Amino acid sequence: MHAPFDKIGRSAVGWGHRHRRSAIASLLIVYHSRTGGTEQMAKAAAEAARDADGAEVILKRAEDAGPDDLITADGYLFATPENLAAIAGVMKAFFDRSYYEVLGKIEGRPYAAMICAGSDGENARTQLERIATGWRLKKIADTPIICTHAQTKEAILTEKEIPEDSLALCREIGATLAAGLEMGVF
Repeated sequence: MHAPFDKIGRSAVGWGHRHRRSAIASLLIVYHSRTGGTEQMAKAAAEAARDADGAEVILKRAEDAGPDDLITADGYLFATPENLAAIAGVMKAFFDRSYYEVLGKIEGRPYAAMICAGSDGENARTQLERIATGWRLKKIADTPIICTHAQTKEAILTEKEIPEDSLALCREIGATLAAGLEMGVF
């Protein structure tokens, strides 16, 4: 059995909520940041998404976001630091309190993710992408790992300054998500 399609040929699976609410697509950006690196990345993506003159952009810290935010958004960008070879605990708590509440309700929606890491970030990327796979989200971009090379206690705990070329990549992801949501290509 094939999924139903809307008037312009898009699959209506995962999109029905948008057509009932309004004509403006919404992008939810959920992030956690302790030392500012991931926050800079998320804000760069949000700024570019807003400048794309497309989707409504909602930027929320992970501790303030929950299932209702996921249900009402059309697409997602998740940004997290890697802590101890995993996604940050605050970000994990967001996923924990939201996971079962939205299971089966957000399938097929587009997402992207970004990781801020001290040296590696691979496990955090894997962990986050497995959560998105469990929700049956559609990954629209490779997940970048922005490496700060922080290796000592002092370097790990200090405020981060993300280089401009890395912020440009974050902006590109934000703009791509917003434009794609507004055009209905995802």
